[in-house]
Amino acid sequence: MSGEAMTEPTRRRLSERQADTVRRLTDAAVEEVRATGFDGFTVRNVARRAGVAPATAYTYFTSRNHLVTEVFWRRLRALPPVTASAGQPRERVVAVLREIALLVSDEPELAAACTSALLGTDPDVRELRLRIGRTIHRRLLAALKPDADSGARPTPEEARVLNALEFAYAGALLHAGMGYSSYAEMADRLAEVAELLF
Repeated sequence: MSGEAMTEPTRRRLSERQADTVRRLTDAAVEEVRATGFDGFTVRNVARRAGVAPATAYTYFTSRNHLVTEVFWRRLRALPPVTASAGQPRERVVAVLREIALLVSDEPELAAACTSALLGTDPDVRELRLRIGRTIHRRLLAALKPDADSGARPTPEEARVLNALEFAYAGALLHAGMGYSSYAEMADRLAEVAELLF
């Protein structure tokens, strides 16, 4: 990747050095939220943990919500592509819902922080939230209709199923983030919803 510029999701193209700084900040954010929870989480403390100046951290992340949403976005983007060989559409959809639901499930503090951060109103959070939504949509569509990458559009029935799955996921994420159920329970419930829709 040497000499190649990377794109930082909401702001600009980054040099390799800048991309490394952003990576250090997002890694430090995970460590900081584990140590302090979201209530004690500040960009300033993350910068200290990452070994960068607070002003540097704020050049990349406008708020703590932006930083935590970026962590979730990077984890989502790192998931392997959905493959058609993973069974029937129902099994693929259940697998996609489960992997997204469990993305931060082993880290309760981070999961709670992600739920709060994703509800933020900062412009950068809104932009990332749109990207997250589009990515989840594409992953569910690929599970439902493996030839979707070739430009195939969902049928009206597939579109209705896709919309219902997206609403179910958003509601389940909020439900788990509020502490009404665990992320593992959320994954199981989403699987049940998918079963009902097929």
